[in-house]
Amino acid sequence: MARTILDVTRLITRAAHPVATGVDRVELAYALRALSAAPERAGFAAVVGNRAVPLPRESVGPFVAALDAKWRMGGADDAAARRLAARLGAPAPAVAPQRSAPDDAARRALKLRGAALLAIRRPAAERGDVYVHVSHIRLDRPEPFAGIRRAGAALTVLVHDLIPIRFPEYGREGEDARHRLRMTTALDHGTALIANSGETARDLAAFASEIGRAAPPIVTAPLGIERGFSSDAPALDAAKPYFVALGTIEPRKNHLLLLHVWRRLAERLGEATPTLVLVGRRGWENEMVIDLLERAPAIRAHVVEINDLPDTALAALVKGARALLFPSFAEGFGLPLAEALALGAPVVASDLAAFREIAGDRVERLDPLDGPAWEQAALDYADAASPRRAAAVARAKAFAPAGWDEHFRLAATATGGL
Repeated sequence: MARTILDVTRLITRAAHPVATGVDRVELAYALRALSAAPERAGFAAVVGNRAVPLPRESVGPFVAALDAKWRMGGADDAAARRLAARLGAPAPAVAPQRSAPDDAARRALKLRGAALLAIRRPAAERGDVYVHVSHIRLDRPEPFAGIRRAGAALTVLVHDLIPIRFPEYGREGEDARHRLRMTTALDHGTALIANSGETARDLAAFASEIGRAAPPIVTAPLGIERGFSSDAPALDAAKPYFVALGTIEPRKNHLLLLHVWRRLAERLGEATPTLVLVGRRGWENEMVIDLLERAPAIRAHVVEINDLPDTALAALVKGARALLFPSFAEGFGLPLAEALALGAPVVASDLAAFREIAGDRVERLDPLDGPAWEQAALDYADAASPRRAAAVARAKAFAPAGWDEHFRLAATATGGL
């Protein structure tokens, strides 16, 4: 019987990390979906060296459960959440109950690595199977995916974005070449591709044309929202107004604009300046941003960096904010935007095609280069009696978030009916 074989290489490599990235969330959602299928219908695999090898389902299940619990509730920094609440004048959050030992997911990942090495000579997929890869990881090694096709299995790749190719100036040196190789692997060996947005699908088709490849069928399936990001989630009850920007601190995310805006706000408002909370790790090519964060007195007084928040604390933080600020220059999807709207939180975002596709008029869109417009938005949204913010809240509450069930329905032809 034909099976769907899900590649969980990324989850195994990320098991020691305390919180999930957007791509982590996607692979985790696929893993939970595959585990809900009958054993004869869904299996698991990982890439080891130049081969894709099978993984024992009876070991993958407990590993995924431990990782899910760790990222949602128990493995992140509750102390950081309490410090942030104190800074914002909010009650300390309850400590999340542990569902498993903090290192349980990492320990189980090590066992899976061992199982993969023992299975190194066994094929991960057979003729008629559909091998599904949803994270970009290892796509810069064409050999494992060529081997899957030689075995007679179909190959489906979920593409998140082509930003390193379209905007190489925002990434690490050499990342554009690596991403070209990833996308070429997907085009050369994939029998179907899943795009997380119409914008990504268009970029993918354009890249195929650019390099002279015939793209396989491309299915557009927007990403789902995790169950913790819902309108009934509690909000952080902060005494002081604050805004949130969520994402790795890297040039593409345009944190520099926000920091210049906040320095201007501090000059105008002094102690009444709202707090800006930056949720995300420091990335690359950030010298000026880091200088502002570490050396500018006005920024140090009114901007907070935080990492490793449990999902429950992150949802409360976003829902209690005056707005989520999302001034990116480029996005393939924009999961934080969808999560904020699902919580009923207002969003001020760049005027990007992907954001228009996800949210339509549910968000207020501004030019990512228009500093005065972002400054005025912050002033207006910080006002407790702001009609501008009240209208944005009403728009957010009218947002109908896509669920993972809808994603899998749209992608079913590419995933073997997962």
